[in-house]
Amino acid sequence: MSPTIFREGGFRFYFFSREEPRMHVHVTGPRGEAKFWLEPTIEPAQNYGLADKELAAAEKLVKEHEDEIRRAWFAHFGS
Repeated sequence: MSPTIFREGGFRFYFFSREEPRMHVHVTGPRGEAKFWLEPTIEPAQNYGLADKELAAAEKLVKEHEDEIRRAWFAHFGS
């Protein structure tokens, strides 16, 4: 299961239900996908095909929606 947290700027932000416990979010755009760590700081973990500009735009959105992503994480995975 991969619940969508939100969509914005041509990106989909979501979790994979069965993955590592470190808090992170996946992002899919029209030309690729990436994974961002939320802890200890927000930073790209992996990038598969997003151009630097797209990766920066996705990271900006992760930072803008950090509280929403964290709430969704705890709602989905528990504390």
